[in-house]
Amino acid sequence: MIYLELLWSFFQIGLFSIGGGYAAMPLIQNQVVDVHPWLTMTQFADIMAIAEMTPGPIAVNSATFVGIQVGGILGAIIATVGCILPSCVIVMTLAYIYYRFRELKTVQGVLAGLRPAVAAMIASAGITLIIMSFYGERILPVDLSGINIISVIIFAVGFWVLRNWKVNPIYVMLGAGIAGVLLYSIV
Repeated sequence: MIYLELLWSFFQIGLFSIGGGYAAMPLIQNQVVDVHPWLTMTQFADIMAIAEMTPGPIAVNSATFVGIQVGGILGAIIATVGCILPSCVIVMTLAYIYYRFRELKTVQGVLAGLRPAVAAMIASAGITLIIMSFYGERILPVDLSGINIISVIIFAVGFWVLRNWKVNPIYVMLGAGIAGVLLYSIV
């Protein structure tokens, strides 16, 4: 039964995660934390961090990580297949339609309408992860005094480096990881 739940959950994620991995984060969170309490919010944040650092799409990586945690190797395979199957079918269908009808204003209108929705999904995932790392909670608390200053400093430095120096994000992630080990071991 768990394998069918993994397949169906990640099939839905693969079907509705328009815009890529970051846009899929709220969908993954809903399925693995809310609908099926396979992970806690802290475990979810950890898996998202690992999925971002490993090569490949975030949604597929997270499907593999969640699948292995919930159902072992077979669970990882089933969750990963569930995640990529809708994309394969949809991409092949859309490629055919796009190349056949790409000049139509309707097609251009659909693409223009999807852009803001994708931006909103990415922003939602980013805000949720920021609140989680700053406060250790999923929703912004009423009392903002419990902010984790070390997380804010690491975030601010990483953001500043990315925006001003255009450094490879991998180096920023490595630096943030090293800073986290050093700063959290001192405190």
